[in-house]
Amino acid sequence: MTTAATERYARAIALFDAANAEDPRMDQGPDGKDVPYELLYAQRMTDMIDRFAPNASEAARLAVRAQHIQRWKTPRDSYPMDRTGYLQWRTGLYKFHAETAGRLMKEAGYDDATIDQVKMAVGKKGLKVNPDTQLLEDIADLVFIEHYMLGFAGKKAEYSEEKWLDIIRKTWQKMSPPAHEFALAGKIKLPEPLVPLIVKAVSA
Repeated sequence: MTTAATERYARAIALFDAANAEDPRMDQGPDGKDVPYELLYAQRMTDMIDRFAPNASEAARLAVRAQHIQRWKTPRDSYPMDRTGYLQWRTGLYKFHAETAGRLMKEAGYDDATIDQVKMAVGKKGLKVNPDTQLLEDIADLVFIEHYMLGFAGKKAEYSEEKWLDIIRKTWQKMSPPAHEFALAGKIKLPEPLVPLIVKAVSA
């Protein structure tokens, strides 16, 4: 990137991070200190794309950083607590994240074409067709497996083995073959207590 492009990218990332730093929820960072939950998530997403796709485009990197931007502002219980409500919540989130990312990118000085490219990926449009959307999905799933699957399991102790196999298979099906290879090659840290389930799910 040119100096101007590098500075514009840095401005966008800074704006994304400032937005996520407003998250009142905290999570423990790698140094043991509390970090705003969505800020840490965004940092983990960038870390994963650096490992999985180091030559990814600028638009893909921006989309990955903005994946969950200010998610806490749209809590799950703001929609009906049933399957239909869950789907409405997810759809609403995709739009909210895309619009928020686009607004901040505009502030950072990006052109409409690049903004639309990022919004398409963040809005989860064209999965399996749009490369940036699929890459974002791969990164999100790899981050979930490495950092969040075990904690999620701890909150869902009532789930049966079959339920967990279904969750893991559905996550796996959304990922591309290169992401499968990356995960199985030991490039991510699998949650040790769940490894037998993961192996059983993906080898079936």
